Amino acid sequence: MTLSNKLSDPRLFRQYAYVDGKWTHGDGGREEAVFDPATGETLGHIPWLEPHQITEAVDAAEAAFVHWRALRADERCERLLAWYDLLQANREDLALIMTLEQGKPLPDARGEVEYGASFVRWFAEEGKRTFGETIPSHIPNAALGTIKEPVGIAALITPWNFPLAMITRKAAAAMAAGCPVIVKPAGETPFSALALAELAERAGIPAGVFNVVLGEPPEVSRILCAEDRVKALSFTGSTRVGRLLLEQCANTVKRVSLELGGNAPFIVGPDMDPREAAFAAVAAKFQTAGQDCLAADRILVHESIHDEFVEHFAERMAALTVGNGLENEVDLGPLIHRQAVEKAAAIVDDAISKGATLVAGDQTQAPGENFFMPVLLTGVTHDMKIWHEESFAPVAGITAYADDDQVIEMANDTEYGLAAYIYTHDIRRIWKILRALEFGMVSVNSVKMTGPPVPFGGVKHSGLGREGGVTGIDEYLETKYYCLGALGSVSGS
Repeated sequence: MTLSNKLSDPRLFRQYAYVDGKWTHGDGGREEAVFDPATGETLGHIPWLEPHQITEAVDAAEAAFVHWRALRADERCERLLAWYDLLQANREDLALIMTLEQGKPLPDARGEVEYGASFVRWFAEEGKRTFGETIPSHIPNAALGTIKEPVGIAALITPWNFPLAMITRKAAAAMAAGCPVIVKPAGETPFSALALAELAERAGIPAGVFNVVLGEPPEVSRILCAEDRVKALSFTGSTRVGRLLLEQCANTVKRVSLELGGNAPFIVGPDMDPREAAFAAVAAKFQTAGQDCLAADRILVHESIHDEFVEHFAERMAALTVGNGLENEVDLGPLIHRQAVEKAAAIVDDAISKGATLVAGDQTQAPGENFFMPVLLTGVTHDMKIWHEESFAPVAGITAYADDDQVIEMANDTEYGLAAYIYTHDIRRIWKILRALEFGMVSVNSVKMTGPPVPFGGVKHSGLGREGGVTGIDEYLETKYYCLGALGSVSGS
């Protein structure tokens, strides 16, 4: 049975690129297979576009920009809300597509569809609130102010771990601002992006406003970065690739926003109930099988409750079920491919070789070659890979600390600065640690921290700019200043 036969609406499964409102093959005949990471089954094939076809997508977006930006904000809002309604109406099919190509459990995929749709609704409304300002004039007989205008074509390069929400969070903001978009989804998970294109077309989004290009990642990104008509680039992915894209965008001086790697500390204070904190840490670590930039990578527990915390963490971790995301009551699906499994194993081996203790994590129990059983390590130290690298795997490392000053130093001991967690009820400790942490987002006593109203983003090597919230749309707007002098007045400086 093919993927399309599993859907209520088979038309949501597309094996083409989408450019200028048309479903497009690659002119060179190149294509790439897409696999179900849980089973290894081939789900379908996607074309790799030739360089001139990527340029044609820019041509289409340029032509569409003239009319899309000219629409009133409420007219763009109506089309985006129609898109939102279609995402909600087709959430079961969208979730199924996501589980099959990405591997996450079906309930998690349903949650991502809801999460992704929420950005479309948020920015549909936010587009009507892109106000300028009136500036009190220091120039006689003149009126001063600003207006907000769309920056132009936006290229969006998105990852495989959240194949729908990372597109809508970027695209809805850009489109609400009046910018057409060219989406380059991850090759592992293209079908979620193409389903979004199908629904955008049904929602009345004009041709050329929402395009999906497919191809060899370095080739596509090189063209989009070098293209001067592309005025903004937004990327979510590794810090290594983010640096390369930033370099490639320099010659065309693009507006660049980057959501890059994370290495989140999860700090547990001495006043916390060890069981409560441990269960929260499990949730923070193993979301999306650890393949999440917000995943708790370094769990820092006060020495007074360390042993009891580890005991409860191991208990809760042992209750997690690993398996195919289509099966009932599965908590963790597969990793995206075999290389991710090999990286996870290398990180674990490195930690053990340097003195960490393997508390749990029997890989002989893995239900398939792309699966990795949850691992718990204690005694994690600064010299281990798990301390410095974003594991992107279900590998938890726990370290004891003695006092607040020490844990602040430990938490900040990373090039990354995306998200951090604090678990304590002491308001003085909360405020001290929160202010001292070098991270763009800090969540206190809560695993969940994201959503449409949130300015999502990091500092240091975790990126540039923010997505979501009232600031998310600013990534796609320029501020134009004006000075209106009275006719007949004498000009001056």
